[in-house]
Amino acid sequence: MKNLIIAITAFLALTATTVNAQSTSEFFTKSDAFLSKYVSQGKVDYKGIKANVAELNELLEIAKNISVTTSKPKEYQAFWINAYNLSVIKGIIDNYGIKSPLDKKGFFDKTKYELGGTSITLNDIEHKNLRPKFNDARFHFVLVCGAKGCPPLIGEAYTPANLENLLEQQTIKALNDSSFIRVSGKKVAFSEIFKWYKEDFVSKGSNEIDYLNKYRKEKVPENAKVTYYSYDWRLNSK
Repeated sequence: MKNLIIAITAFLALTATTVNAQSTSEFFTKSDAFLSKYVSQGKVDYKGIKANVAELNELLEIAKNISVTTSKPKEYQAFWINAYNLSVIKGIIDNYGIKSPLDKKGFFDKTKYELGGTSITLNDIEHKNLRPKFNDARFHFVLVCGAKGCPPLIGEAYTPANLENLLEQQTIKALNDSSFIRVSGKKVAFSEIFKWYKEDFVSKGSNEIDYLNKYRKEKVPENAKVTYYSYDWRLNSK
């Protein structure tokens, strides 16, 4: 009897793992198809999504019961990055007609989504599930808040297989974009992302310019004067 119980327990655990792997794979595959259909050059076709909202709702329904763990960090990060970006879109669609995510009070810190087996806000995803657990400033270039001031949303899903390449790609793209990092002689104007989350970009003996120059093709002078330009909260719509 004891051996039977052990065998049943092992079978149930294996079955749960297999089901979860299947649902995670389905989530990544369908997210990729959705984003490639509605996102182009960093702009989102909110009108098209609104007309076919069942596609988005199906994705979030799949995400609702997925369980991911930091023991599989790439799967965990890819899931929550996609979940964040899709939930931003959902928040905009649920308040269709807004000109900025800030037009909806509590957009980031009050509105909750059923994701990964929990009820969670956008801020919780970013500030509890990702930033403090992995200490990777590159998250700021892939979590897209629905505004023009954000680094651009890409028309594909993050997956465990492409995560590292896309984190690096999007960071390089943002930090070499003259509209995102504005360099003029010995002056550099950073996005306010670098002001709000300064602790993510600096460490002992290094500063924002050191972080920037890790990814810049044309290096910024180490003694450049640092300023921050105002964030553009207008919607990133087509």
